[in-house]
Amino acid sequence: MIATRIFLVRHALVEPSARALMYGSMDVALCDLALREEAASYRWLAARLPEGARWVVTPLSRTRATAAAIFAAGHAPAPLTIEPDLIEQGLGEWQGLSHEAFSALLRLKPHPFWPHAAEEHPPGGEDFAHVVARVGPALERLADANPDGDVVVVAHGGSIRAAVAHAMGLTAHQALLFSIKNLSLTRLERHGADWRVSAVNEEPFTTPAG
Repeated sequence: MIATRIFLVRHALVEPSARALMYGSMDVALCDLALREEAASYRWLAARLPEGARWVVTPLSRTRATAAAIFAAGHAPAPLTIEPDLIEQGLGEWQGLSHEAFSALLRLKPHPFWPHAAEEHPPGGEDFAHVVARVGPALERLADANPDGDVVVVAHGGSIRAAVAHAMGLTAHQALLFSIKNLSLTRLERHGADWRVSAVNEEPFTTPAG
């Protein structure tokens, strides 16, 4: 059966000033220190990701910068295709607020593992079900356009969780149960019309302290 493999990488850590905010789909820069300290993670991804794949990023510069760092770590460079529907969750009027100010505006009890409930709909933004609803069709388009091929997607924690939700048929609340760390790898496959989850949140192996 013809299969498409999709390798989803979460972008690297963003700069400290951005981490103090609910930045959502704002365009914020990567952390310079993290770019240097995470060299082993870039090398691991450069070796782990397939050659000859189509590379996809979102409109936000942190995904392009992460792809560039993976290429610099040893992976053969590839053209980057921008897919707007894989962007991070838009927080509307609440975007750019401090964590404290954001929390004060919530109308629903926060998710246990996310700053807000999946059903929380910021004014002018989107709830997490909307993220799943736009990411799912984007995944299907990528699979349709790359039958029996590999696709590397450098995206965001929210959109990668949404991709897993689409593949597994999960609710938005269930999708937020997954941990998706910076520079982790999540692998999905589409076989015909069916999706298979090969791995979620893979990280480089570390050597235990002696």
